[in-house]
Amino acid sequence: MADSEITARLAPAVGAVDAAQWDALNPGGNPFMRHAFLSSLEDSGSVGEGTGWQSVPILVDDEAGELAGVVPCYAKGHSQGEYVFDHAWADAWERAGGDYYPKLQIAAPFTPATGPRLLFQEERFAQTLLRAVQALCVQNEFSSAHATFVEPAQHRFFEEAGWLRRDDIQFHWHNRDYGNFEEFLAALSSRKRKAIRKERAAALEGVEVKRLSGDDIKPEHWDAFWLFYQDTGARKWGTPYLTREAFDLFGERMGESVLLVLAYQDDMPIAGALNFVGPEALYGRYWGCLVDKPFLHFELCYYQAIDVAIELGLKRVEAGAQGGHKLARGYEPVTTTSLHFLPDPGFRRAVEDFLDRERRGVAIDRLHLGGHTPFRKG
Repeated sequence: MADSEITARLAPAVGAVDAAQWDALNPGGNPFMRHAFLSSLEDSGSVGEGTGWQSVPILVDDEAGELAGVVPCYAKGHSQGEYVFDHAWADAWERAGGDYYPKLQIAAPFTPATGPRLLFQEERFAQTLLRAVQALCVQNEFSSAHATFVEPAQHRFFEEAGWLRRDDIQFHWHNRDYGNFEEFLAALSSRKRKAIRKERAAALEGVEVKRLSGDDIKPEHWDAFWLFYQDTGARKWGTPYLTREAFDLFGERMGESVLLVLAYQDDMPIAGALNFVGPEALYGRYWGCLVDKPFLHFELCYYQAIDVAIELGLKRVEAGAQGGHKLARGYEPVTTTSLHFLPDPGFRRAVEDFLDRERRGVAIDRLHLGGHTPFRKG
């Protein structure tokens, strides 16, 4: 398609696009929109044939023929690995005689972390990208297109294009210029402060914690973490989303943005947490263990993340989807947003009515949760 002299086209994969040109459109440095992350998913077989995630990135060229915008888009054959649940929509559409799948998904696969979803040189290209997504959806008779965990600064582009907004809640930790973990604890009520100290002491008894990044992460560290990840994946999803090779590629291509936290007992790795580090935030992604030790999950995933965020001067920690238990550990409720395009007018009206009611409920839940944070009142 074309807007005057601006053209939009499909690429066969993110890996088919020049990495430097792609990353130049991601000036904020969000790790999950980096070419290295998305191409690693493709090259490792974590997305692609047989996974239900078919990469169909949309590219926009400017009047001079230079790459001016991209959107990581996927043709989806299911709704797994998205963390925004539309199974009821799929059921309703198929009971009405339609085929919900394939659908289009604008996302960082398997990653419920807020970030940009439209990458562009100038804002004027945002609507061109969205028109291209919508055209792809309509021309191929897809039921819908979805953009998940969109950063607030980009909501308006989707809403101006008529996409429907859906809200949910996550728990993020916010750095209020703390000098160290003790300064953070000082902001909590006495009871919560004591509880966290007890949890950390119990988790670390007889345990050594190692933080690894970049070239310090060796194949044996990934081998250990792969066992942890498989255990968690088998219990949560049935089949882990990522292949073993994905972790090697993350380390090779973006190791400086990877933080692997491992727990050792008697010199043997027993648990681990994988994080990605962005310019402003630390993102907790995967965790697993082979030994059931009380509070070790909280230590590796939440408290170590806070320690690192303070040390690096990061603004926040995003510790993944769901998890009301994070509230007692200093993580606060925040609203996350996805946006949805449904070409069929009747389907759109039904979903819009549902979303209006759902958003009101989410807003009430966030207010309620916000009144139960562990911070000192007054």
